[in-house]
Amino acid sequence: MMPVFGKPDAVLQVQSVLFNNSLADTERAVVALARAAELAISSGALSRVVLRYGDSGPFPALDEGGLEQLRRAARGFLRIEYDYFGANLGSARGHNRLADQAEDTTEFIWIQNPDVLVSPRLFETILEPFRRSGIGQVEAKQLPIEHPKEYDPVTGETAWATTACVMIPLALFRELNGFDGESFFLYCDDVDFSLRVREAGYRVVFQPAAVCFHDKRLSKDASWQPTGAEKYYSAEAGLLMAHKWSRPELVERTLRYFVGSGDAAQENAAKAFLDRKAAGTLPIPRDAGHTIAEFHGHFYAKHRYAL
Repeated sequence: MMPVFGKPDAVLQVQSVLFNNSLADTERAVVALARAAELAISSGALSRVVLRYGDSGPFPALDEGGLEQLRRAARGFLRIEYDYFGANLGSARGHNRLADQAEDTTEFIWIQNPDVLVSPRLFETILEPFRRSGIGQVEAKQLPIEHPKEYDPVTGETAWATTACVMIPLALFRELNGFDGESFFLYCDDVDFSLRVREAGYRVVFQPAAVCFHDKRLSKDASWQPTGAEKYYSAEAGLLMAHKWSRPELVERTLRYFVGSGDAAQENAAKAFLDRKAAGTLPIPRDAGHTIAEFHGHFYAKHRYAL
């Protein structure tokens, strides 16, 4: 029998990594989190909530005055801590560092992007699946643009969970040594972690009743508008995922495409991958039998609809 992580009056650490975020936007997130914490505490789902911000920006996003403003906005329902990293650690290493700072009594960590606003009953709803045995992660539903990956409409099981908005038992996070920060800087750290959760025998669940607003911006023709850094790191992560999860033919096909693409971000990603290969610093491949990881084009799950 797999463990049951859910329990009443749980201690929660909320964590988010800042990068040049405005105080006004951060305060909006805190106000939403404080209301969700208030309701979860009053219902007995949680007993205490710590909100821990890490900051990978080139200069601190928060000073003492800003921190005090956020603490007032939390109305006593969140204890807010702030760690200015002094370097851009990326998503994986940043969240690993924050998880390392969690108190020993912490049962769960809720990871969210800084531009996410949680709904009032989110914590109570996102914790419900953990009452069942073997649940390793639960992901919330994002609005206004829901993630298109498939999930079982009855059990909620899905291939992976995005760390834009996900709940993870801290004990499991530490058992799996957190995110692979050596391989993934900005993208696919969440996909890789989810696959390792499933590899360990746990289930990853999507909970559509747990809703949050994620401030995604599209162009006038409804297309994505990635920055140069986003294009580079997503291309790099795609190569590393294919290598780590034992798809050498996909690695070769992607490298050929990137090298001949004429796109600087993709060409640089191919070069960085080949440099790692030459240096012997690529991750050790796993899942040789292809029982865990799914590759559908450049996606890691089947999609219900196209974006």
